[in-house]
Amino acid sequence: MTRRVLRGFNPQSFAAARHRHGISVSDLARAADIAPATIFNWEAGKGTPQVDLLARVMKVLNTPIVDVIDITADQRYPGDWRITKGMTQPELAAAAQIPTTTLKGIERADANLSEANAAKLAAALGITAEEYRAAYQRARQRPAGTTA
Repeated sequence: MTRRVLRGFNPQSFAAARHRHGISVSDLARAADIAPATIFNWEAGKGTPQVDLLARVMKVLNTPIVDVIDITADQRYPGDWRITKGMTQPELAAAAQIPTTTLKGIERADANLSEANAAKLAAALGITAEEYRAAYQRARQRPAGTTA
């Protein structure tokens, strides 16, 4: 399975969140059940987190994921909304009761976004259907070679 780079992840904001809580890398890694090297790499900018691991770590820090993602709501693509909620594609697809393959196509803006799917996905994410449709349109209009 390939993992995409987590768009907008800010290593400095992540490190600042950890420091605000006064927790060491070692303690945070233990509490989140991930390797300390993983957190060191995130903070050093040598890698970006997988959404499920980031969600676990941010839960330990009691800090929302949006605090470490530098993408404003008016610039988000559909996948960015999912990430800010700490959800994987299979988790969101299940919550919205749509196939994961359909969600993947919508997030890449390769598949059409129906009104029904926009409503289901928006409800699962806790946003409006209009916000989700706007994110989808941004993804459709992104420059060639830009990942969504």
